[in-house]
Amino acid sequence: MRSSVAAVLGVEVSLLQSGMGGVAGAELACAVSNAGAAGCVGGYKLAGEALSAMLRRLTEGTDRPVGVNLIPEVVGPEELDRQIAQVLDETPRSVYVSLFGMPEDEVFDRVAAAGRHLVVQVGTVADGVRAAERGAVVVAQGIEAGGHLLGHSTRDELVTALRDRLPDACIVAAGGIGSPDDARLAIAAGADGVLLGTAFVVAHESRAHPYFKSAVTAATGTDTVISDVYEIGWPGRRHRVLATDVTRDPKQPKNFIGRTTVEGKTYLVPRFSAAVPTDATSGRIEEMAMYCGLSCDAISTEASAAHIVAEFAPVLPGAAEVAKTKKG
Repeated sequence: MRSSVAAVLGVEVSLLQSGMGGVAGAELACAVSNAGAAGCVGGYKLAGEALSAMLRRLTEGTDRPVGVNLIPEVVGPEELDRQIAQVLDETPRSVYVSLFGMPEDEVFDRVAAAGRHLVVQVGTVADGVRAAERGAVVVAQGIEAGGHLLGHSTRDELVTALRDRLPDACIVAAGGIGSPDDARLAIAAGADGVLLGTAFVVAHESRAHPYFKSAVTAATGTDTVISDVYEIGWPGRRHRVLATDVTRDPKQPKNFIGRTTVEGKTYLVPRFSAAVPTDATSGRIEEMAMYCGLSCDAISTEASAAHIVAEFAPVLPGAAEVAKTKKG
């Protein structure tokens, strides 16, 4: 029997926050979860003590369901295995595993054996079917989404195609959802919840650089482009970003254009880096990768995470179904 993502994860609102590396720290993830939705931190390439530090902040900040997002294609199978081991060993069962892209089959088995929920974002019907058959919540990402793109279909095309193949699966829509009206359309297409990324970039608790936040609130969809120029650190994947001098002239030299600090360590940022500018980044922010979806058409102000969740809650499956599921 088909369930909303709220019922599956045990949250009040069928809304997931994207685990955006750099932007989605523990403060944002906890704020979203404490507001009744499903927050998620961006694990990206963190490992060892750096990942442990993030996990400690996460579990100290909320006892509600919350996720850790990892990226199989960026770190590779062995490093992903180590990251997942840390998440499973160092967090309670209320923490779910979120993956951007498909992992090896063993990952599904390992997460299930640990009694954790697994959320997998996909861009194709084939990957969605495979993930659902292995028991995962499937996030169907359309090309309207900001950030790296996993396929070539629009959001509702992919949701509809997956629903036809998977009548009982839990499917979450992602891409171009900036308003409750956008969320209604996704639910009407067959989704059991929605995932928001760009909307949370401008949350007060987001770690996005102030310039990045201002650029998103000022932008419209026509200010975004699908490109492959920000490939240092994440090659071979198209991405939707705000247009910059770098996207307009990709033949520029790969000079260092800034610095950023991640979990206490400072790194140089080269032009064409996939890293987003955060509140710990300095330099030519205007040239860096500012991932932004078509949802920016509906986003004009910064707001708290709780406000964003409350705005979407009335149009999404939520608490009533969770209560019914618990009673059953």
